[in-house]
Amino acid sequence: MTAPTPLRVLYAGTPETAVPVLRALLDSPHEVVGVLTRPDAPVGRRRVLTPSPVAVVAEEAGLPVLKADRLRGPEGADALQAIRALEADVAAVVAYGALVPAEALQIPRHGWLNLHFSALPAYRGAAPVQRAVMAGETEIAADVFQLEEGLDTGPVFARLTRPVTSDETAGAVLTDLAERGGPLVIDVLDRLAAGTATATPQRGEPTHAPKLTAADGLVDPARPAAEVAARINGVTPEPGAWGWLTADDGAAPARFKIDGVAPVRPGDDGWPTALDAAVPGQILVAAKAAWLRTTDGAVRLSRVQPAGRKLMPAADWARGAAPGAALLAGEALAHHEDQARQEAAARAAARQAARNATAQDEEARA
Repeated sequence: MTAPTPLRVLYAGTPETAVPVLRALLDSPHEVVGVLTRPDAPVGRRRVLTPSPVAVVAEEAGLPVLKADRLRGPEGADALQAIRALEADVAAVVAYGALVPAEALQIPRHGWLNLHFSALPAYRGAAPVQRAVMAGETEIAADVFQLEEGLDTGPVFARLTRPVTSDETAGAVLTDLAERGGPLVIDVLDRLAAGTATATPQRGEPTHAPKLTAADGLVDPARPAAEVAARINGVTPEPGAWGWLTADDGAAPARFKIDGVAPVRPGDDGWPTALDAAVPGQILVAAKAAWLRTTDGAVRLSRVQPAGRKLMPAADWARGAAPGAALLAGEALAHHEDQARQEAAARAAARQAARNATAQDEEARA
């Protein structure tokens, strides 16, 4: 029996998460004929224009690289022409970062496949793993589905699942799913080439996973330990978890970043008795570790970043922290946030008033 002819594949992806699937495709029988990625972006304090991780791997492999922010309108016309010239049989997408219009979807004969990190229709959107971890999900999936004009609405060709533990960060889960996603994508391509691929329409009530903002990382220790841990781990490494650190030295609250954590409750193995008398928000060292007390338990801190300093082991920081180190919690946190919003609004109003005054002066001089 003659083996199926390998497919010509256009690969679309941008961040580090998309690199494992590209590497898997390069090692497969299928031919990667080109890579579509986002344009070079400023990185670091010096804002140096840097190619995307996917672009770097593609260029190392000697592949044609198309860089485009948009595939729509006049801006996307050149990119669409370049895509047509590649004569790909199928496009595979992992976190490209831009919408694919109907005109582009129709170019490859097998359309566009998308590796999405959820069991669709759950967690459609830009941050499925992060939102799932924040919600306390104990299992997370990855789907390969047919891309349509709707947001993550197409039928599903294949799925894998993995358990999630309470101390795993979204970053760790996403890295693992990206590695596992390569073989899953290749399996679907193999079946497309053989003419045996079938896709199943999504079923169930859709949920959505919009992009995270810095506000999603704010931690309120006056919540249950499992909820606090899920929030911290869900926003780690990006956009990052943080709280307002206070102490007995009278200094104003300062931003305090927190890396991944593990929740623990009284009676659990490893619960330090020193936490029994602590109050929500209090940070202390016990059993050679640093802990943040919550309403019904605590979370074990791994690494932290005080304002103006680098990320460091939490226990090392806590041993030298000012007496009474704690994060604002509950009503105190709500009051501080409300005050900060009022101050920000006042500053914005002052800036707008200054702009209006300047405009009036210029109009009078004219």
